[in-house]
Amino acid sequence: MKKILLKTPLGFAVALATSHAFASGFALNEQSISGMGSGFAGRSSSAEDASTVFGNPAGMSRLKGEQASLGVATLFAKSDISQTRSTFGGQEDGDMVPTTTVPMGYYVKPIDEHWAFGVGFYVPFGLITDYGSDFAGRYYGNKSEVKTLTFQPTISYAFNDTVSIGFGPTINRISGEITGMVPNPLSPGRNDGKLKSNGDDTALGFNAGILVQATDRTRLGLTYHSKVSYHLDAKTKVTNGIFSLLGVSGESYDASLDVDTPESVDFSVTHQLNDDWTLYAGSTWTRWSRFKELTIENKGLPPLLSGSLGTITEEQNWHDTWAHAIGASYRLNNQWVLRTGLSVDQSPANNTNRGPRIPTGDRTVISFGAGWTPVDNVTVDVAYSYLWEESVRVNDASATRGAYSSKYKNSASGFGTSVSYRF
Repeated sequence: MKKILLKTPLGFAVALATSHAFASGFALNEQSISGMGSGFAGRSSSAEDASTVFGNPAGMSRLKGEQASLGVATLFAKSDISQTRSTFGGQEDGDMVPTTTVPMGYYVKPIDEHWAFGVGFYVPFGLITDYGSDFAGRYYGNKSEVKTLTFQPTISYAFNDTVSIGFGPTINRISGEITGMVPNPLSPGRNDGKLKSNGDDTALGFNAGILVQATDRTRLGLTYHSKVSYHLDAKTKVTNGIFSLLGVSGESYDASLDVDTPESVDFSVTHQLNDDWTLYAGSTWTRWSRFKELTIENKGLPPLLSGSLGTITEEQNWHDTWAHAIGASYRLNNQWVLRTGLSVDQSPANNTNRGPRIPTGDRTVISFGAGWTPVDNVTVDVAYSYLWEESVRVNDASATRGAYSSKYKNSASGFGTSVSYRF
C-alpha cells in the first residue's frame, strides 16, 4: 500500500513539471498565430504584431502604433498504441488526448519614440491525457490534466533605430488533477481503489529580450524565459474498492511539493530577402537537466498509510533540449502574406523513466499559414501545423502494480486563428 500511494502525488509532480516540455510533447507551443504559420522560426526576431510581448518583449519598439491581438489555437492529437503487454489486461486506449483549445491575447501601446508598454495573457504549457478506467496501464496512470494561464505586463526601450530591449514579469497560475487506479493486493482487477490528486499555485517569473537591426534587411533577436518555481499545495483523495475495505474511502490528505520549470533561451534571425520574401531561422535551448528528481512531503496520514510516505524522492534524470526551426513568408499582394515553416524538437525524457502519462519522443513539425489584411487597420492570421513524433516505448514494472509495456506513436494537427487591430 505504501508504494502504491507513493506514485500518485509524484505522478502529479511529473505532469506539472513536464507539461512545459510539451512544446516537445502534445503541444503547447502556440502563443502566436502569425508565428505558428512559419513554425515559430522567427519567434524572437520577427516582431510582426502584438504577440511579440511573448516572443520578444523588445520587439514592441517596432510596432509604430497602438494595437491589440486576440487568438485561439485548437489541437487534435492522436496516439497509435500497439504491442501492449500488461499483467492484468485491459484496453490499449489510443484516443487518450481530448481536443484542446488554447486562448491568447496581447495589447501594445507606444508611449514615445523610445518607450512602449504592453500586456499579454497566454497559456505557456498544459497537458491532458485521459485513458479510461480499463486502460492496460491504469495502475501507472489514468488521467492527467494540468492547466496554466500567464499574465505578463511588459515594457520596452529603444536606444536608437538599431537596438531595443524589453522586460516583463510573468504571473503564472497553475492547477492540475491526477487520477490513478490502485490494484487490490488480494485480487488485482477486482475492487480496485482510486486516487485523485488536485493542487494549484501562483508563481512569478519573467521574460526579457534584446532586438538588433543588424542591417537594413536583417534582424537578430534573443529572448530569455526564466524558470518558474512552484510550491504546490495538493489534496489527495482515496475512494472505492480496497480503500472501502480498509475503512479510509472518501478521506483527503495533504501533500506538498516543489517544482521548478526550467529556463529557456531563444535566438532567431529574420532576413528580408527582397520586397516579397522574408526568411526566418531560430533555435531554442531549454535547461531540463535541472530536473533530476522530485520530492513529495506528505502530512496528516493515518498510521495505516504513513511509514515511508513522509518524504519521498523519485529520480527523473532529464537532459537539456534543443529545438531548431526554419521558415519563410511571401507577400502575395498588399492584402495577403503566405507562410510556411519546419521545426524539429527534442524530448527531454529518457527511455528508462518514460511512463504512460508523458509518452513523448522527438518530434518534427511542418506548418502553413496566411495573413489577410482586408483594411489597413485589421489583419486576420490563420495557421495549420502537423506534428509527428518518433516511436517510443514505455516499460514499467512493479511488484504491486504488475508490468505494463507499449509502443507509442504520437501525432497531432493544430489550427489557429487571430485578429489584430491597429488603433
